[in-house]
Amino acid sequence: MTCKTHENHTHQHGPGCGHVAIPHGDHVDYVHDGHLHREHNGHWDECEPTEHIVHENHEHQHGPGCGHVAVPHGDHVDYIHDGHRHAYHDGHWDEH
Repeated sequence: MTCKTHENHTHQHGPGCGHVAIPHGDHVDYVHDGHLHREHNGHWDECEPTEHIVHENHEHQHGPGCGHVAVPHGDHVDYIHDGHRHAYHDGHWDEH
């Protein structure tokens, strides 16, 4: 995971802040301006994966009406599933 500080971020994310909150491992991401923010050492980082992790044996096809929360993320849509985000990539689903 990269640690890219989101500069000049004056908004304080938290319950009721108005942004979608997504549990992600040991922290919570907040959807804001088309990307994900996470609190880290007193500042807000962009929460972006640096590794490519394939979700093996993922037979479910995410899409409109699939029953999972859809989160716009850059040039694609992530789907919240089993406590993490799935993103379609090159014929398979990745863990985000």
